[in-house]
Amino acid sequence: MKPMNEEHLAVLRRHMVEMIAIHADLASEELGKATLDERVMASMRRVPRHLFVPAAVAPYAYQDMPLPIGFDKTVSQPFIVALMTDLLAPQPHETVLEIGTGLGYQSAILAELAGQVWSVEIIEEFASHAEALLQGLGFSNVAIRVGDGSRGWPEHAPFDKILVSVAAERTPPALLNQLKPGGRLVLPLASEEVQFLTIIDKDAAGQLETRKLIPVRFSRLETI
Repeated sequence: MKPMNEEHLAVLRRHMVEMIAIHADLASEELGKATLDERVMASMRRVPRHLFVPAAVAPYAYQDMPLPIGFDKTVSQPFIVALMTDLLAPQPHETVLEIGTGLGYQSAILAELAGQVWSVEIIEEFASHAEALLQGLGFSNVAIRVGDGSRGWPEHAPFDKILVSVAAERTPPALLNQLKPGGRLVLPLASEEVQFLTIIDKDAAGQLETRKLIPVRFSRLETI
């Protein structure tokens, strides 16, 4: 059997986005809305997820499921990637801090929508792979460094938006400090055995408002 070409892959991406739309509609009561931002959905149709996973699981890249990427880590389910991006609502003029680069799929989605993405990854092999892949795909507005994500990236702070792709029991204070007034932080927060996708908004006076949405399952934040 011959390998799939880009036309075939584009069909699979469109199907993946259709499944994301169904999932969002089914979760509308919990989310408070039935649809996700079309800008986000369009970026999911463009970014080649099969390139951001190991070859052994690439045939499953466009199914709505998390996939293993090594070091006991996974790339998030496409619905969760789309939902977190939708909740973050990155804009073309904004800077975004991402904690947990992985192999760079979420980074690519953010780079499609934001002005600049600064991403921190604790596993050096992931960071170098993601950096090479993103550069090869022409994403010039993503910078990656190896480090402890709980410390953020103070040299480039403050950030308009922060997205954390690993779970923590509490929001790292450094990330709250590096979020601009009027900014938003989206992350999974762990309470005992349950993790909830959480939105934290910082108002103009620096006050924080926190909202929990749906239960999720993410790898834990690793610190140095």
